[in-house]
Amino acid sequence: MYSIRGHGSMLADSMRTNAYAHAIQQSVKPGAVVLDIGTGTGIFAMLACQSGARRVYAIEPDDVILLAREIASENGFGERIKFVQDLSSRITLPEQVDVIISDLRGILPLFQHHLPSIIDARRRFLAPGGTLIPQHDVLWAAVVEASDVYNTYVSPWNGNGFGLRMQPGRRLATNTWRKASSTPEQLLTEPQMWATLDYATVEKHDVSATLTWKVSRAGSGHGFCVWFDSVLTEGVSFSNAPGTPELIYGNAFFPWSTAVDLSEGDMVSVTLQAKLIGTDYVWTWDTRIESVNEPTVVKARFKQSTFYGSPMSPTTLRKCAASHIPTVAEDGEIDRRILMLMDGNTPLNDIAAEVVNCFPHRFPDSHSALTRVGELSQRYSL
Repeated sequence: MYSIRGHGSMLADSMRTNAYAHAIQQSVKPGAVVLDIGTGTGIFAMLACQSGARRVYAIEPDDVILLAREIASENGFGERIKFVQDLSSRITLPEQVDVIISDLRGILPLFQHHLPSIIDARRRFLAPGGTLIPQHDVLWAAVVEASDVYNTYVSPWNGNGFGLRMQPGRRLATNTWRKASSTPEQLLTEPQMWATLDYATVEKHDVSATLTWKVSRAGSGHGFCVWFDSVLTEGVSFSNAPGTPELIYGNAFFPWSTAVDLSEGDMVSVTLQAKLIGTDYVWTWDTRIESVNEPTVVKARFKQSTFYGSPMSPTTLRKCAASHIPTVAEDGEIDRRILMLMDGNTPLNDIAAEVVNCFPHRFPDSHSALTRVGELSQRYSL
């Protein structure tokens, strides 16, 4: 979910917005039917109308769709754009579409339910011979010397003025990755391609491949950065590679557990895996560095994962185990009772009163219960 400031930042990214505008102009023909997934403020839907679309289905689960509807009306497109506040995977359309537009990426294209949404929309909605925007993304990676961003991971845990050892926090911090901006001068290796996401054919949500680099200049290796080149349609593309004008996406920086002094000719291999679990990806990166001067010597070896990036108690892990036999806690009982009362006939006030009656020790009055009832209504009711 983006703030209004976040949506404004995406609009202000002229390289991204202009590329999509060009691709839409090239792909949407007069009379076409278009699906815009994650429409946000509705700009791509309106650009499709400008190109002659007969009908645009603009899908957006967030309340920003209210702003999109208002903007579309302001520009005279309110009759041609059908706004639907929901996830694209939960809707049906009365007709197939000629073009599907989406920008569901985060810093990288492997972000939340981006791939499942595209795969589902392509299968159910795209007419034979239809067009996807974007067509494909290619992901690249290179070893990087990035002391400034690396220090933001480790310096809070390395020492303090109180004589306290905080090093266990460093282990957690270096099992996370973040947005960064890398320059060509920071790269210690040539870029290697990690994966290609062809949206016309992709079927799997997960990606795993091993990258191997030969260090091209000596330096201190702090990890590696990942970026993508996007082809929206034939002849229309953009990239957030180091050295290109900075886009809203940035690069992804994956730190190593410790910095490593690299010599020219050292060999670095990283097995990078992104696995969709629940609503987002778990990333794993296993690194092996071999010395050019002593080929049999392993300079460094790291096994890292975002799974290890947050404290997790044995109790939490036990509750996720396949063999765990759960029982519902009181909060679950409260939510279950509320959901059972959402029968299409009972107003929220009455549901809240019943919740107070059933759980008086948790809710002193209907007003306090109504907050809980309202949250579940927003999440689950029609």
